[in-house]
Amino acid sequence: MLRTSSALLVRFLLTLIVSLALTMAPGATYATRTTDIGDARTLPLGSVVTIKGTVTVASGAFVSSTFDQGFALQDKSGGIYVSLGTDLGLQLRDQAEVTGQLADSFGLQILVPSGPGDVKHKGHGRPVTPEAVNTGSVNEATEGRLVVVEGAITQAVSSDLPYGYKFYVNDGSGEIQIFVSASTSIDLSGLTLGQHVRVTGFSAQFDTTYEVQPRVQADIAVLP
Repeated sequence: MLRTSSALLVRFLLTLIVSLALTMAPGATYATRTTDIGDARTLPLGSVVTIKGTVTVASGAFVSSTFDQGFALQDKSGGIYVSLGTDLGLQLRDQAEVTGQLADSFGLQILVPSGPGDVKHKGHGRPVTPEAVNTGSVNEATEGRLVVVEGAITQAVSSDLPYGYKFYVNDGSGEIQIFVSASTSIDLSGLTLGQHVRVTGFSAQFDTTYEVQPRVQADIAVLP
């Protein structure tokens, strides 16, 4: 699935509208207690929740494909992408608490704070251990989580610039798209068709396509 300019513009505008609505709505009800991320994901879109978790995608890592300076959080129950226009400089392993409104961005469930004041840095924690899954099992159940897949490259790296690059991996259970945002600066020049690779990344969705999004160079390893 190509990330077309028109589709991404719509994605950006929808996120902006949600953020403005949350900011300007009179008497908007804010969450008063922290909700597990897994539970928050089951609530209707538009719900306002407060979550707390560990950063699994650093601020702005995916800016070339999301048009925002967002980040991802994960707790023991699940994970979610937080869409924000301000770069808060959150890094992997940081702990954060966020109040925002649940929204959908081309199939990907996201949390939209009304502004940087709704994000509280809570120190540092242990890194999140990625969940090992089959390539054919990256789907709605894994969305928002940090996952790791292994398999052979079945479709070579191709350009989807200016947003990023993509290639496909299959362990025999089904092919999965690996989407690498250009803003991560990950070097893919050494990858070739047929190589066996291990890929760690954010389990995401764009339109009808599920994908794994690596964050740093070490997230892609060529195996013997």
